[in-house]
Amino acid sequence: MIGQLDRLLEQLDTLRARAIEQLAAITTQTELKEWDTRYLGRKNGALTALRPAMQALSQDERRIVGQKYNAVKSELEQLLATKRETTRQQAMLQSLMQEGIDVTLGGHSVSPGHMHLISRTALEMARIFSNMGFQIRLGSEIETDYYNFRALNFPVDHPARDMQDTFWVAPGEILLRTQTSSMQIHTMTQMRPPVRVATWGRVYRNETINVSNAAMLHQFECFIVDEQCTMANLKGCLQHFIARMFGPERRIRFRGSYFPFTEPSAELDISCGICGGTGCSTCKHTGWLELLGCGMIHPNVLREVGYDPKKYRGFAFGAGVERIAMAKYAISDIRTFTTNDLRMLQQF
Repeated sequence: MIGQLDRLLEQLDTLRARAIEQLAAITTQTELKEWDTRYLGRKNGALTALRPAMQALSQDERRIVGQKYNAVKSELEQLLATKRETTRQQAMLQSLMQEGIDVTLGGHSVSPGHMHLISRTALEMARIFSNMGFQIRLGSEIETDYYNFRALNFPVDHPARDMQDTFWVAPGEILLRTQTSSMQIHTMTQMRPPVRVATWGRVYRNETINVSNAAMLHQFECFIVDEQCTMANLKGCLQHFIARMFGPERRIRFRGSYFPFTEPSAELDISCGICGGTGCSTCKHTGWLELLGCGMIHPNVLREVGYDPKKYRGFAFGAGVERIAMAKYAISDIRTFTTNDLRMLQQF
């Protein structure tokens, strides 16, 4: 008569043989999951179902059956892992065979990236002024009240400060620069005349965003200080720039204006490129587009940096890079530069 020990050992051998035979016939991951649950499942697996019968054995018999049980379980787990990898590779190979690639077909075109229109415009301006003898210098976007206002002839209580709504970092002292004119003070305190410098970068103004205004924009500024410097020199410099940037057919005109750091001050207008100066909706039917501000550097600014205004004179002008690009490429809304409209980005 077969004892309980022999019966359990025989059941383990039978279970092992049946499990291996079934495993060999499996071809899908779904069938593997079912096999795993059937034989190795923790709750209802065939191996797990034999454990209660082992409790009735003696200690020596449990050790014999336990060794056999663990050996069968370990072997089946290893065979399952090998089968899973083999099945996965076969499924991948079959998928590749079904998804054949026709190498004779044309590929998909990939649009290459390119420089943003604002950067292109600023670099074009930099090349023009560099060829005219200007040294390119860049400054910090975080400034002090002294460099951004006071040294540029903006007294603390001067109403002209209201012309530029400011983003303050530390109220009354540290701010996001509202103009690149602060580089005039940085440069002139470090250099002695003659000085001929161009600079550009981001400036910030707390303004309502609309078709012509933005809270963050780019400004390009140039200034010269020398013993011989007049409004005629300023006009000639700007005429050359306009001809190089927009073409010789564009006309310019100067209008009197006011800036605390220049005297006399002027605004420069350029003839509208859309209508050729005859009048249209873009130029509000005037034939002219406002382009930049300019003027002779105020004597108070020269005194502030230690220059003798009786010996030295200078001129300065600043233009929004967005405004230059809008005038050159007939863009009517300044927000176009920051809306990531692919039609605009791909066009330029």
